[in-house]
Amino acid sequence: QAQLVESGGGLVQAGGSLRLSCAASGRTFSSSIMGWFRQAPGEERELVAAINWNGGSLHYADSVKDRFTVSRDNAKNTVYLQMNSLKPEDTAVYYCVASSSSGYLTGPYRYWGQGTQVTVSS
Repeated sequence: QAQLVESGGGLVQAGGSLRLSCAASGRTFSSSIMGWFRQAPGEERELVAAINWNGGSLHYADSVKDRFTVSRDNAKNTVYLQMNSLKPEDTAVYYCVASSSSGYLTGPYRYWGQGTQVTVSS
């Protein structure tokens, strides 16, 4: 059974950095779109970043452009989210996602991780 497991979340001060990792198992996602959503309390879920199979196409939410970088290592079946210059408004649960096959960076996404909490203190 396909599974996505996030790691790397935690508490950081504003201006700091975190790197999230998502390890996929159960099937290969080398041809899939992969990415990250986030959801803050009382807010709608937001697509933060997405990457196609070879990293040639990327998508970022306007709120994270020039601060976050999505990347992947297909040999390790892993996708990453490097988050720099973090702000308190980046506080949310971050979810790793993957499509069932190649498609659009904006989705739909069939596979979801359980989420990892990122908290940015001011």
